Amino acid sequence: MIVFDLECRVNGHRFEGWFGSSDDFAEQQARGLVACPVCGASDVIRAVSAPHIGRKGNQLPEPVRKSSAPSAAMPPVNAQQANGALPPEALAVLKTIATIQAEALKSSTWVGKRFADDARAMHYGEKDAAPIHGQATPEEAKALFEEGVEIAPILFPLAPPKELN
Repeated sequence: MIVFDLECRVNGHRFEGWFGSSDDFAEQQARGLVACPVCGASDVIRAVSAPHIGRKGNQLPEPVRKSSAPSAAMPPVNAQQANGALPPEALAVLKTIATIQAEALKSSTWVGKRFADDARAMHYGEKDAAPIHGQATPEEAKALFEEGVEIAPILFPLAPPKELN
């Protein structure tokens, strides 16, 4: 996964976007699928950001600390935003949500791009109901909502199982 700093050109809102590759970002941007989470504007560009530079080959990595992170698949909640630090209360809420999401996903099956079809089939009784998660386009999600299919977005980015290291 690649994390890009993005900027809404309409109102100047800054936010992060997680993508599989630079090409994925370019494709989604060209299709109008990247939108500002604050105002919904689809005129979004990559913001100027510092590059990640790896350490020298002769430098030792920092020791790994054991933590009680919710899940290896879940990205850590970052205390910094492009516009400033989060208040401690907001950070605590985000960590709680991340933990709840990670627990819920443990009992859910990844269905990938079949999500809309599988959710619809379960809604209409064509398939046995079961907890699932996967990918849906904004259009598919809107259509499911309009049909009364109960769905909810995953609040924190999630990599498909085959893309995890």
